[in-house]
Amino acid sequence: MDRQNFRVIRSNHLEATDAHLFRCILVSAETKGGHPIRNFIETNIPCRLDRLPWSRWHLRVVAVLSVTWLLDGLEGSLGGSLAGALKGSSGLSFTDGELGLISSFYLGGAVAGALFFGYLADRFGRRRLFTWTLLLYVCATAATGFSWNLFSFAFFRTLTGAGIGGEYAAINSAVDEIVPARLRGRIDLWINGTFWVGIILGGIACTVFLSPSIFRGEVGWRLAFFSGVPLGVLVLFMRRYIPESPRWLIAHGRESAAESVMASIEGSVARQFGGLGIVSEPIRVPVHAESTLRRTLRFVVGPYRRRSLLCFALMAAQAFFYNSVFFSLALVLLRYYGLPAERVGFFFIPIAAANCVGPMLLGRLFDTIGRKQMIAATYCGSGLLLFAGSWLFYGARLTLVSQIAWWSAIFFFASTAASSAYLTVSEVFPQEIRASAIAIFYAFGTVAGGVFGPLVFGRILGGGSRGMLFLGYGFGAFVMVATGLAQARWGIAAERRSLEELATVSSEMRRAA
Repeated sequence: MDRQNFRVIRSNHLEATDAHLFRCILVSAETKGGHPIRNFIETNIPCRLDRLPWSRWHLRVVAVLSVTWLLDGLEGSLGGSLAGALKGSSGLSFTDGELGLISSFYLGGAVAGALFFGYLADRFGRRRLFTWTLLLYVCATAATGFSWNLFSFAFFRTLTGAGIGGEYAAINSAVDEIVPARLRGRIDLWINGTFWVGIILGGIACTVFLSPSIFRGEVGWRLAFFSGVPLGVLVLFMRRYIPESPRWLIAHGRESAAESVMASIEGSVARQFGGLGIVSEPIRVPVHAESTLRRTLRFVVGPYRRRSLLCFALMAAQAFFYNSVFFSLALVLLRYYGLPAERVGFFFIPIAAANCVGPMLLGRLFDTIGRKQMIAATYCGSGLLLFAGSWLFYGARLTLVSQIAWWSAIFFFASTAASSAYLTVSEVFPQEIRASAIAIFYAFGTVAGGVFGPLVFGRILGGGSRGMLFLGYGFGAFVMVATGLAQARWGIAAERRSLEELATVSSEMRRAA
């Protein structure tokens, strides 16, 4: 594909139902196989999507799609809660090293699945991919319950991770493309908060299935891996009625299909609210022949490189925070507070609840106060609270109850910060690479922040020094505060702005061209 001419023209704002809609015209001469293709489509579909009131149709679609985060939390809880059973004689007699290896395989599967399915979601559509990825998850997690040795268990856990990782890219892009601009921030954060609902449900499921009075040991842990299957099958059936993203259809030149889907959506909303506001003036939406990895990388390292660096920082910081600080909490309770192993799960309930409540309560502020301010505040706030709590821990000034309360306050803000990282990545890149961008920054941010942290903190805790642990927590606090300051300086005010407006970075594009 040859690009012979490129320019971005920005024009006047449109207003519709409290949404500040923007008009941008991307003009280029492209050829495919020596034949010219259409460069843009004039349409008012993005404006019509953003002017819709929140309706039962939106609630139904978002609920069916957002189950991904709950299932990921469920799988994360199963991976940790079933460790004891898998090590015992009633399990597969895994060693601690083998359990760590299995966790790495699950993480690796999630990274690979995000990259692979994210690319396919941009190329073949959101709807097709979020069906494939959920089907993969359901089959793989069920197969894990039939594992017979280390290789089979690790293999099925890798496939489970791939399904979950692929869901992130397809689902987050699909949700952002249908939610009205004025509500996008709070809805994204509320969805991400359901991860911790999955954590709590996973803990409850493991408590039931591992109870010797209900199930035999060799049966209970196997049945626990089936706990996500009924929900997955139900959602898989319901997703058959979820339409393709109209924005994706327009970007691929499928005008009639996009108009048909849009008319169906408007019909559903109108049946609840009556007449809808009129959007009179169309915008011009770029049309691209196909999504390629080369095209994605050209955007990420070219005109969008500043956004790319910021998104990488946001994703890596939250990954380090959760995969190092959160990873160490159970070991701290066992070593420094003498808590029996069987009671650790009970004390994690308030921490998980704080992680869930944070995005729910603060999400609205991301659409009212603004993205730059709130993302910076939650990153800096969680970092400062972590440093203060670590100082109190170092001085042995915290009891078991006050330590749990302090951690709950930290993760109230940290969970919101982590959710805002996913929100940022999903809305600041153009339509043709949105799912791929989510996958890239999820993958590389997770690897950069999530692999190094547990190794370091595991060694620190093995030494038993409060001073070294304070330094480790202090570094985590510094990373969060530094990232928050970077967001305050270079972040994007994305609140109440359409995805088409956010995709334009004219000054950066001109320099890159």
